[in-house]
Amino acid sequence: MGWIYLIIAGMFEIGFTTCLKLSNNFSVLKWSVGFFICISLSFFLLNKAIQTIPMGTAYAIWTGIGAVGTVIIGMILYKEPTDFWRLFFVFLLIGSIIGLKLVSK
Repeated sequence: MGWIYLIIAGMFEIGFTTCLKLSNNFSVLKWSVGFFICISLSFFLLNKAIQTIPMGTAYAIWTGIGAVGTVIIGMILYKEPTDFWRLFFVFLLIGSIIGLKLVSK
């Protein structure tokens, strides 16, 4: 169950970073509220996950899911660059996340 909590926590991390951008420095109420809901749920679920997954592994995977997801959202919604090296390192990060999962007990 810890891995499910961790994946969902990572999804909420993507949510809170996206809401942070859309909140326009917390001046747009609905996105500001979305930010606080997402960050609260993300940390709550991360806390649940580290009850059964080693803390270092869980944190690395949580931030990795958030980083990859946020980069993808940026590329899709905000037309951020999609050059070779950027995509290379995103895929390297995905490979690292998978590797951490595979070597975790």
